[in-house]
Amino acid sequence: MSVRYIANMAAAFGIFVLTELAGEAGAAVREIQHRFDPKLARLTPPHVTVVGSSGLGPIPTDTPVERIRDALTPIAATTAPMSLRLEPPHRFMQTDIVSLPLDPHGPLRTLHERIGKSGLPFKAARFRFTPHCTLSFYPTLTQQRERELLALRVTAPAIIDKLQVYLTRDPQPSKLLFELPLIGG
Repeated sequence: MSVRYIANMAAAFGIFVLTELAGEAGAAVREIQHRFDPKLARLTPPHVTVVGSSGLGPIPTDTPVERIRDALTPIAATTAPMSLRLEPPHRFMQTDIVSLPLDPHGPLRTLHERIGKSGLPFKAARFRFTPHCTLSFYPTLTQQRERELLALRVTAPAIIDKLQVYLTRDPQPSKLLFELPLIGG
C-alpha cells in the first residue's frame, strides 16, 4: 500500500457533500483530467467538495440518509445557485496534487458553514476550508507536466447549482445517495 493511499484512506471513507461541475467549466476540467490524470477522470466527475475533505470532515457512514436529506433540504431550498471564478491552478504543498482553487469566502463559505451548523455529525477535518476542483491527483508529476498543468486556465465560471451526497468507501467506487437542487432566490 502506498503512503499516499494510507494518508488519504481516512479522509476517503464517509459521506461527502459535493457539487459536480457541469457546463463549460465541467467539460474543460474533464478534458484536463483525461489528459493529465485519466484515473481521476474515470473515478469521479469534476467537482468541488463542500463537506468531507476540508473545514468539515466526512459525515459518518452510520448516519441515516433520511437524516442527512432532512438537514440539507432546507439549506438547498434557501441557497441560490452560484457562478464562481476558478482561480489559476495551484499545487498543494509537498504533494503532486494540482487543483483549481475557488474563493473560500462569500456564498460558498456560507453554504459550507450552514451545513456545518445543520446538526449533522462530522468526522474531524484535517485541513481548513479550501474549496477546489482537483485536476491531477494520482500521478507523480514531472517538472514538465507540473509546468503544463500550472499554466492552464479554466475561464468559464464554476456553476454551483445542486448538492450531491456521496457514500465514499475507497477503494470501492463512490455511490450517489441523492442530490438536491439549489433553488433559493
